[in-house]
Amino acid sequence: MPGAEQPAAGPESETKIVLVKRRTRLEELVVRYNTIQQAQFFVERLGADFGDYVREDRIYRSALIQATETLERLGRVQQVDREYVPNFIFGEKDLIVVLGQDGLVANTLKYAAGQPLIGVNPDPQRWDGSLLPFVVEDLQAVVRDLLRGRRPFKEVRLAQAELNDGQMLVAVNDLFIGRRTHVSARYELRQSDVAEQQSSSGIIVSTGMGSTGWMRSVLAGAAGISSFAGGETAQPLVPDPSFGWDSPYLYFSVREPYPSRSTSANLVFGRIDEGRPLKIVSQMPESGVIFSDGVESDYLEFGSGIEASITVSERRGRLAV
Repeated sequence: MPGAEQPAAGPESETKIVLVKRRTRLEELVVRYNTIQQAQFFVERLGADFGDYVREDRIYRSALIQATETLERLGRVQQVDREYVPNFIFGEKDLIVVLGQDGLVANTLKYAAGQPLIGVNPDPQRWDGSLLPFVVEDLQAVVRDLLRGRRPFKEVRLAQAELNDGQMLVAVNDLFIGRRTHVSARYELRQSDVAEQQSSSGIIVSTGMGSTGWMRSVLAGAAGISSFAGGETAQPLVPDPSFGWDSPYLYFSVREPYPSRSTSANLVFGRIDEGRPLKIVSQMPESGVIFSDGVESDYLEFGSGIEASITVSERRGRLAV
């Protein structure tokens, strides 16, 4: 009828879009100190610029509102806070949008099950991001391309630690195997026909995505030491393991291995692939752990007698590019 109110336009698709968000620094401070005034007092007492916290919060909130409004025109939107991602069950046909930073993208990718993921940078003037190729203004075009099967992906291979009690943990960037504290980790390390009793400050296992992060820093230190020991003209002896995100292999490096009468330091660096998993048997009566992607709260207990098998995971991530 003329003049009758028209029904609101619905989403273009019935696809569920999961929008993963995080707290800003300001929100974290308010949670800790109860009010924004107390948070401001704490920050300014230390001589920091509280206005920077406010600006960051304002820009992120604005990006979140804009992203939500855009996505609601394209599908059914469900927002998920970062802390709930480990227990969230992503649907097989869900589309995932992460409102950055890189760490949030990696953490979400770890719990997805092959669903396409879009990394969005909410504040390009503040954050770099190799996993954040898009800004909020790109969302409409990118999501439509994905729904029509026209958007390419970059595949990401993950690392996996599986214990002999059935527990499993995957990593997008790297795994750490060792002690919670700074005391030495004791374990037996095995690969192929080689086995060693070792004492070290832990083992780093890196994926292709993580090879330019923690692993690079470990090897940079080793290269610097070897160069110093050989004199000023010596060349670094440690290889650079940087490799593609979709590579079907991993690299491991033992940190600060200590040779003694009962421990060796020969099996300290190598490649892990389908035919050469890395086996580690814990000899740590307490505080032994395996954690992933630098998140110490995301861990498996790794006490005496437990065996871990480190392999390339069958699970794969898919990042829209």
